[in-house]
Amino acid sequence: MDFLQDEYFWFTLSFLVFLFGAWKMGKSKVIALLDERIEDIRNKISSAENLRVESQELLAQYQRKHKDAVKDAEAIVEKAERQAEEIRRKAEAEIDETIARREKQLEERLDRMKAAAVEEIRQRAAELAIAATSELIAEQLDKKTSDKLGDEAIKGISKNLH
Repeated sequence: MDFLQDEYFWFTLSFLVFLFGAWKMGKSKVIALLDERIEDIRNKISSAENLRVESQELLAQYQRKHKDAVKDAEAIVEKAERQAEEIRRKAEAEIDETIARREKQLEERLDRMKAAAVEEIRQRAAELAIAATSELIAEQLDKKTSDKLGDEAIKGISKNLH
């Protein structure tokens, strides 16, 4: 029984007793701590999974919103282009109308100027004709014929007035 005298034997035996006692007394606490740790890890995994699902839903939602925003932007650009085209057409129509109206005004003005020029030429021609006729008559009429024509004109006036 030499092994009872051996310190290694007692050291090993005491260590085994200690482990057995620690196991009996601390087993439930260790298992409870491990169970808590496992539950905490499960909760974190569940929470992470929920966050992943939520983030995927948010991503999908934002992608839909982005698509809708792009469609809205395209619709706005298209509407603006249509409005710009309509404004351009109206402006061209107004310009054409203004040009036509001014051309008509210029034609009317030219016609009035032509009519005024023709009238002025007629008046000048009439004045020249009267002056030429007066000179011819003055050259060809003598005093006696002139008096006779004057008397006849006076008599003709009195007849025309009544």
